[in-house]
Amino acid sequence: MTRLYEDLIIDIPDYPEPGVVFKDVTPVFADARAFAGVIDDLAEHFIGYGVTKVLGAEARGFMVGSAVAYRLGAGFVPARKPGKLPRKVVSQSYALEYGTDSLEIHADALEPGDVVLIIDDLVATGGTAVAMAKLAESQGAKLAGMGFFLELDFLNPREAIAKDVDVEVFSLVHVK
Repeated sequence: MTRLYEDLIIDIPDYPEPGVVFKDVTPVFADARAFAGVIDDLAEHFIGYGVTKVLGAEARGFMVGSAVAYRLGAGFVPARKPGKLPRKVVSQSYALEYGTDSLEIHADALEPGDVVLIIDDLVATGGTAVAMAKLAESQGAKLAGMGFFLELDFLNPREAIAKDVDVEVFSLVHVK
């Protein structure tokens, strides 16, 4: 399946700013066989980890994370951009490949005893993943791992994640 995934990813040069090559993974999601494979492959890796909640970042992390949560029989917690959630929130800032941002979750979305799996479509610098990990840990939850469809190895996200979080990182496709 990895070859199918790689064939469907489209490179968009100079997006969202000059010098960045954006990896458009939406064609993978649009292909029924490829999308099912991504969800099955990510979920299969984390079966047996005792996951109770999957935490996914806005927006493509919602697509992958909610489907993986369903497959694992776990709940899904959306990590949203500031101001998008209607109740009391906890927030965490993070660095992007090309700037900074923050994520928020409802303050009551996770609780001590939850085993959280972080899922996103892509890991670049690791900033979003670390922010989600810090959000989960701030609520007393335990991290089960992090799973990504695509990892940009040339940006060394695993090194960045390891500086802040001691957790397994699993990715299906690697870009050197």
